[in-house]
Amino acid sequence: MVVIVDTISNPLRPRHPEKVNRPDSASPPKPDWIRVRAPNTRGYADTRNIVRANGLHTVCEEAGCPNIGECWDKKHATFMIMGDTCTRACAFCNVKTGMPNALDAAEPHNVAEAVAKLGLAHVVITSVDRDDLADGGAEHFAQTIRAIRAACPSTTIEILTPDFLRKEGALEIVVTARPDVFNHNLETVPSRYLTVRPGARYFHSIRLLQRVKELDPTTFTKSGIMVGLGEERHEVQQVMDDLRSADVDFLTIGQYLQPTRKHHAVMRYVPPDEFSSYEKVAYTKGFLMVSASPLTRSSHHAGEDFARLKAARAAVAR
Repeated sequence: MVVIVDTISNPLRPRHPEKVNRPDSASPPKPDWIRVRAPNTRGYADTRNIVRANGLHTVCEEAGCPNIGECWDKKHATFMIMGDTCTRACAFCNVKTGMPNALDAAEPHNVAEAVAKLGLAHVVITSVDRDDLADGGAEHFAQTIRAIRAACPSTTIEILTPDFLRKEGALEIVVTARPDVFNHNLETVPSRYLTVRPGARYFHSIRLLQRVKELDPTTFTKSGIMVGLGEERHEVQQVMDDLRSADVDFLTIGQYLQPTRKHHAVMRYVPPDEFSSYEKVAYTKGFLMVSASPLTRSSHHAGEDFARLKAARAAVAR
């Protein structure tokens, strides 16, 4: 039996204590189209040093993103605020689980400082789930947005938030801070929620995205799912319809990759031509932007995609 241990912050504490006693789940071997190069460039090292110097966490590292080498070489990092420990235990996620520490009041300033040092034209801010906080961390998100605006007025800001489940008024706090893009991922199709994302509620997430547009119609909204978790094609198409009913602008679809044998197994590696098919179908349903490929992730090429998103909205408005 494999035991997942966090050897970085505490060598004695399992990184995922809730998964330690689960049986191993074996995934099929990775196909050639999934493989990426190990990160070893100067740009990668520079980005890592700036992240470390400001005492920050990134979802790139914590979630084991396969695109970290490419993105960090370009000094594109997705900052993960409110600590490195999540209060939920999703079956797909490699972020550490447990009881988080108190919020760091200096973190919004430190994130803004790192954004300035990296010279980012577009930044993505995400977080762990903080069900222990009365507002789910909404005010901390707002403070981080305001700090970046003050330090880097020309930088556009994309946020990838938790669902703020049972946190009355939390969403309004975040939207009032005026992010340029509001992203909240559905992660999977409704039939897989109990096994893949048990702490969340599918239709609550749909309603969250719909409510963002009601509060501020100018904000771009975005959501994404993983495939390869046992979903059916018609279910993915239904997710597209549900997102369009909530007026979501941008859809991402990527391949699920198993972080460890204690996580949900990959049921299938979806070939590139099926991703291309999903992309074509999604555009016919009215999304302004669609990114669908095996290595697509929420914040991959986010800056370039934001420019395309603005152009697509302008084209529709003409």
